[in-house]
Amino acid sequence: MIKVEAIKDGPLKVDADCTITHADGREETRPNTTFFCRCGASGNKPFCDGQHKKINFQG
Repeated sequence: MIKVEAIKDGPLKVDADCTITHADGREETRPNTTFFCRCGASGNKPFCDGQHKKINFQG
């Protein structure tokens, strides 16, 4: 079962093994839980790096 949660004022939390295809075509697999940026400020896109806290993201 895949569970996706939009964390209040934070990232998307995906509880499942994920294979991510990046814009350059590179693929990587992340086991278990992955957090994806929703605020647009992450320096490690598509992953969350906590910048939502610094910019007071609301969403």
